[in-house]
Amino acid sequence: MTKRTPRHGLDAQGIATGATIFWNLETAPLVEHAVRRGEGKLTKDGPLVVATGKHTGRSANDKFIVRDASTESTVWWGKTNKAMNPEHFAALKADFLAELTRRETLFVQDLHGGSQPEHRVNVRVINELAWHSLFIRTMLVRPEEGALDGFAPEYTIIDLPSFRADPDRHGTRGETVIAVNLSEKLILIGGTAYAGEMKKSVFGLLNYLLPPRGVMPMHCSANIGPDGDTAVFFGLSGTGKTTLSADASRTLIGDDEHGWSDTAVFNFEGGCYAKMIRLSPEAEPEIFATTKRFGTVLENVVMDEESRTLDLDDATLAENSRGAYPIDFIPNTSEHNLGPVPKNIIFLTADAFGIMPPIAKLTPEQAMYHFLSGYTAKVAGTEIGVTEPEATFSTCFGAAFMPRHPSEYGNLLKERIAKGGVNCWLVNTGWAGGMATEPGIKRMPIKLTRALLNAALDGSLNHVAFRIDPNFGFRVPVSVAGVDSAVLDPRESWANKAQYDATAAKLVDLFNENFAQFADHVDEEVRQSAPRAPLPA
Repeated sequence: MTKRTPRHGLDAQGIATGATIFWNLETAPLVEHAVRRGEGKLTKDGPLVVATGKHTGRSANDKFIVRDASTESTVWWGKTNKAMNPEHFAALKADFLAELTRRETLFVQDLHGGSQPEHRVNVRVINELAWHSLFIRTMLVRPEEGALDGFAPEYTIIDLPSFRADPDRHGTRGETVIAVNLSEKLILIGGTAYAGEMKKSVFGLLNYLLPPRGVMPMHCSANIGPDGDTAVFFGLSGTGKTTLSADASRTLIGDDEHGWSDTAVFNFEGGCYAKMIRLSPEAEPEIFATTKRFGTVLENVVMDEESRTLDLDDATLAENSRGAYPIDFIPNTSEHNLGPVPKNIIFLTADAFGIMPPIAKLTPEQAMYHFLSGYTAKVAGTEIGVTEPEATFSTCFGAAFMPRHPSEYGNLLKERIAKGGVNCWLVNTGWAGGMATEPGIKRMPIKLTRALLNAALDGSLNHVAFRIDPNFGFRVPVSVAGVDSAVLDPRESWANKAQYDATAAKLVDLFNENFAQFADHVDEEVRQSAPRAPLPA
């Protein structure tokens, strides 16, 4: 028994095990356990490097929510939220608990999901791997040491990568499973060593719990300007959410998951989870610096075995290589992981079709339309089988983590935008001058995107002329100080204007086809915010 061991132990939860339990270990002892057990290796600069095996990202098709009396009418059932019946979960739970009795060693962390005390939940995470325990301790909010003695978990995650699910017995698709029982407040993860499943399970949990309280959960990054102006950045993976929020001139609240209450924007986490592949010390100096810090966990990053140097450009193990590090590894971070309610909202997209302008201003109705759409595009090389630009629509910029109907989140956002008079912007961090797959077409420089963002956030764009985009109807600045005006109109950057028009018309159709599923759940003003290709002259 130590000062980090809570009075409310596993036995109080009905969990029996003869394992040696390491309670709430800090970074150094967890790294020592991981290295000694062969789970990972140290780089020459101190981070722990681990490999996650065949699962280098989330197993979305293997995630289930138990469908029972309490979730029947509250969960948005379908392709994203797949149902597991209570009988299958009961069998799965019995087998997980039986597996715990056979473990010689377990690592347990008691943590908070959410930084604003009145809106957070207590989460206990039980791991078989030391590096998983380090990961989740890094990513969630760590209680003060003195608070651990009386910590009582509200929700529990059991993560056993070595567990193999049985489709016949457990109702799963295969050997991998992420099963969420909201009534029993228990999440079971098996058959995958990808640590991100744990943090996203907590995100999904808060996405279910917070809307009835009037709190808007968001898959976003957030930071605060020198004048106390909070900016929120929505965006799917690869759009620059983490990179753009890690701005040395602004105070970072967090890089991935937040809530918007009546009084604050608060981080769900106490750490950051950044993409490492092709990370640039010039473009992303703050994040790059974390690759040389003890306490950072690097997943699927290639390292030379002899020199212990990293090759961040090598995607041999995964295109989705990641780094987990405490939020205070980024200079100028919020002391309490929260800030004032936002003055600006930015929707990030990496448009591989080359149609979207680098920045545009949205009405509240257009903001709700684009929030529900959650558009970005995949490019050849980022995913297996993608050889041409492919539109991706992820509702609320995080459909995989939204248990409730998207309209609940969309209406909450619209209400909060209207109440606070929030400025809304669409920022394209993708390609210009043609489709991304065409020879010579390059992605927009981060330097350009930062200049446009700064102009939006410091109020400079309040005093410029705008044009109306003929396809999407939003307002696009005609000029921005310090920026070449030619880049502000994507059509002008295409050599073949007819090809631009045809590609734009195709993208408009894709937007409208996707939004058809929401049309009956939004008001007429939002429906009228849909894009329309201009009629031929």
